[in-house]
Amino acid sequence: MEILLDIKDLSIEYSSIKEGDKSVVKAVNNVSMRIQRGEIYALAGESGCGKSTLAKAITKLVSPKSGEILYDGVNIYDIKKEYPKNVQMVFQNPYSSLNPKMKIKNILIEPLDINTRLARSEKETLIEEVLSDVGLPLSSLDLYPHEFSGGQRQRIAIARALILNPKLLIADEPVSALDASIQAQIINLLKDLRLKRDLTILFISHDMNVIKYLADRVGIMYFGSLVEENYTGTIFRYPKEEYTKKLINAVPVLKC
Repeated sequence: MEILLDIKDLSIEYSSIKEGDKSVVKAVNNVSMRIQRGEIYALAGESGCGKSTLAKAITKLVSPKSGEILYDGVNIYDIKKEYPKNVQMVFQNPYSSLNPKMKIKNILIEPLDINTRLARSEKETLIEEVLSDVGLPLSSLDLYPHEFSGGQRQRIAIARALILNPKLLIADEPVSALDASIQAQIINLLKDLRLKRDLTILFISHDMNVIKYLADRVGIMYFGSLVEENYTGTIFRYPKEEYTKKLINAVPVLKC
């Protein structure tokens, strides 16, 4: 299959000062991974292992110390205005990722105002389409984020990420703040959107049961390193690393 995202020997460091001493923390340590066009690739690991830092590097929110990230064969720092249209991210907490002072119609139209020169009518058409795709009525447009449930807010966050019709969607723990029944709805929504919009999805989670249901391939991160990678069925049947086995056995089964 065609490679959409190619991460090569990526390292990311954070500096911290504790009791007067400056130290360096390696959040991501020489990680190499490839995501194929059209697949759902899950990145798994416990909190603090570097998953979200890697996602932020892909979206240019943090800069790597070394290594490179290629999107469609081109270094992401050589892609300017087109990159945000192709790569978008859904964050973990829908309560904090949406501006509480903005109506939903303004939240959705803002990326179009910044990144496109479409006419107002064209923007409105795109907004109607994306709302339909995420399962929300048009009446949502005149409401504020606090007027929705957590699951509905996450649908709004997904709609905002999709409004520019990206090719790669990064979902960073998008269901961990939701109830189990709502989790299942959002997971199924992502599966449907992958097909309907021809999406490639990088799904970040610590929950191996969600990953088992959703992903085509899995990468396991541990203390900033990618320690294991394989097709989902193989990872679950024949895990090689003890850490992978612990992740698989750590969470009760989620029935979707």
